[in-house]
Amino acid sequence: MEWTGEVLELDVDTVAHGGHCVARHTGRVVFVRHALPGERVRARVTEDRGGSFCRADAVEVLRAAPGRVSPACPLSGPDGCGGCDWQHASAGTQRELKAQVVAEQLRRLAGLDWQVRVEPLPLDGPDELLGWRSRVRLGVDERGRVGLRKSRGHELIPITDCPISSPGMLAEVVDRQWTPGAEVVVTKDGAGEVHAAEVCGDNRGRTRQREVLGDPVAVEHVAGRRWSVRAHGFWQVHPSAAARLAEVVADWANARTGGRVWDLYAGAGLFTAVLADQVGPGGSVLAVESAPSAAADCRHNLAELPQVRVRTGRVERVVTGQRGSPEVVVLDPPRSGAGKAVVDAIASRKPSTVVYVACDPAALARDVARFGLRGYRLAGLRAFDAFPMTHHVECVALLTR
Repeated sequence: MEWTGEVLELDVDTVAHGGHCVARHTGRVVFVRHALPGERVRARVTEDRGGSFCRADAVEVLRAAPGRVSPACPLSGPDGCGGCDWQHASAGTQRELKAQVVAEQLRRLAGLDWQVRVEPLPLDGPDELLGWRSRVRLGVDERGRVGLRKSRGHELIPITDCPISSPGMLAEVVDRQWTPGAEVVVTKDGAGEVHAAEVCGDNRGRTRQREVLGDPVAVEHVAGRRWSVRAHGFWQVHPSAAARLAEVVADWANARTGGRVWDLYAGAGLFTAVLADQVGPGGSVLAVESAPSAAADCRHNLAELPQVRVRTGRVERVVTGQRGSPEVVVLDPPRSGAGKAVVDAIASRKPSTVVYVACDPAALARDVARFGLRGYRLAGLRAFDAFPMTHHVECVALLTR
């Protein structure tokens, strides 16, 4: 059974993780983009590899849901840019859909019934859904024009701007000619400076990066500090996200003066700084980061804090070799989550408090379940709409023994 190209009339059911909704047709599941729960749509099948499910784009709405709006971007929609998932949904609808996804992942993967509310983040400007993205990665087509890729594909759509990007950050980028086949990374930092670099690969799989606009070092101002970080390294893309996450981590970590804490996947040291302030000079903060460049940023930014030790390496290897046990552990793993080895390494030291920052609800739920097997319970959860118009959501979980 192969339906690619066929148009199906579907009643759309629940939202699913990944920016699509679930429908069913003759016993098969259809994952439908550009639809909302409760709608009736005509959808063209875009991918069918056989089996129990296929993928489709809603090409006509026969019965619209109350939360449907007109997309702000002309490139959004079927066969369009894959960067946004919910341009057709109101702000409140987007947050409710994300809350349902987080709750469903916790229920399915961790066996927990949890009421989830996704909180908006403040943003300067007339629209809370637009103009927030401070970091963008673009492709370059055969004519040297930058563009964004279609959903689940490599085909580029040339752009002249992107409505969710920070105002003005792409103006000089879209007017330039770039190396065909390259990628262009663009950052607008906390000081308003735009940084752009061209990333090219060779036939041996090696890459080189050439800074074209701005400086290789970006400046951010968060948690009462001035940060100097690699312009195209990891930093929260929403301008309010870093500060809000730091506030929540500080509140839930609540490390005592003189305490011993770990900050795992520490990046440039944002949470390390918050924890260092709490434990004071007589305490100890171990910051672990696998990326040498991010670890170097952490050392540079927190050099004046004697209570901070920065270690570069894989988290599970570094913490296994540590003596003593922390009272508090903060971790902010990549999208794939911490995984069993890291959870076991943390739980074996029996910290009283674990604060887990996550950008993927499924990975978070799996790790919450793993912590549960080691005697921890979920004591708190906050979710933030740090990526409006997309299906991504940032969560902070509090785990206690």
